[in-house]
Amino acid sequence: MHHPVAPPSVPHPLRTRSFRLLFTGRALSLLGDAAIPAALALAVLEATGSTSALALVLGCAMVPKLLLLPLGGVVGDRFDARTVALTTDLVRCATQLVVGVQLLGGTPSLAVLAVAEALGGAAGAFAMPTGSPLVKGTVEEAALHRANAAMSVAQSGSRLAGPALAGTLVLTVGPGWAFVLDAATFAVSALLLTAVRVKRVPIPRRSLRADLTEGWQEVRSRDWYWTSLVGHSAWNGAAAVLMTLGPAIAVDRLGGGTTWVVLLQVGAVGFLLGALLADRVSPRRPVLTANLGLATYALPLVLLALAAPAWLTIAAYGLAQAGLGFLSPVWQTAVQRAVPEHALARVTSYDWLLSLAAMPLGYALAPIAASTWGPQVPLLVAAAVVGGCCAGTALVPGVRRFR
Repeated sequence: MHHPVAPPSVPHPLRTRSFRLLFTGRALSLLGDAAIPAALALAVLEATGSTSALALVLGCAMVPKLLLLPLGGVVGDRFDARTVALTTDLVRCATQLVVGVQLLGGTPSLAVLAVAEALGGAAGAFAMPTGSPLVKGTVEEAALHRANAAMSVAQSGSRLAGPALAGTLVLTVGPGWAFVLDAATFAVSALLLTAVRVKRVPIPRRSLRADLTEGWQEVRSRDWYWTSLVGHSAWNGAAAVLMTLGPAIAVDRLGGGTTWVVLLQVGAVGFLLGALLADRVSPRRPVLTANLGLATYALPLVLLALAAPAWLTIAAYGLAQAGLGFLSPVWQTAVQRAVPEHALARVTSYDWLLSLAAMPLGYALAPIAASTWGPQVPLLVAAAVVGGCCAGTALVPGVRRFR
């Protein structure tokens, strides 16, 4: 069913100088970013005592990102992806440094925090679509899969270490230093990018509308791609439901807050194991296999709704996250090999747009539904949606045929 990802004659991509520099910079910035959510939440709540203020700051970071992602895809294709990524790293370095200085000063301004996070979110909209072009432009075709797997391992490592790093900084020197550290990682990443050499295929200069239209046509013309995006969007919406309702269920029915912490850590380990597995094997039907792996996210949702034993729910969540860890490099490689290089950033931006847009919807609807019908209903509905949408892609001819 599986075959080796690359023949023995192909060196590991980390032996390639440009990819090694790219990987190091991305790994550092991922680690810094992973420490930010906990530090930001604690800092804003400590400064304002208001969950509404926290929601405002988070919204300021998310809304510009969603609005500008399609434009970010056009910019990533039209200009050098390395230059775009380097510029956005410098912008995010500056915004995180501003937040850090505000927090270290002791009397942070909510307006300054909101503006800084909005600028950082806007920069993220231009940075995210450059990920695939940067990887594809720094390694050979045969090493693409292992390069994407290495990036996923770095992401999973940051998920494990980031919260612990945030907790250590918050408890010892204060949350402001977490932002200073994140700013430093972006500065180092930008410095490393100056030495990266990236192959690129320039696109002809046309109107913005023509570029956006061409990117959407590349998405729409591939049934395996846009149907998978529906599944990915459902997954992110379901994840938001679980993250919203899960902690209270864990505290009330599964033994307390420790159970929730263990569940998240097991999930991070599962993601890492899935990424490591993807580094060793490549399924013959990558899109189908990856989507079926995502469908396993229905399991922890159902078990939480039924208040199943804690160990079983935790194990199911670890399995579901392993499916996500396996999907990431498999999906990235499939897209990089199937989509023309000149449209890769735009196609990737639509993936990010649909995935991120579903999360606020899940965050908003889950508590409303839970207060009306109880938490079991939204959890079971989310399970049905994510399982149906992800497993349902098996009915699509392009998904089954993609090899």
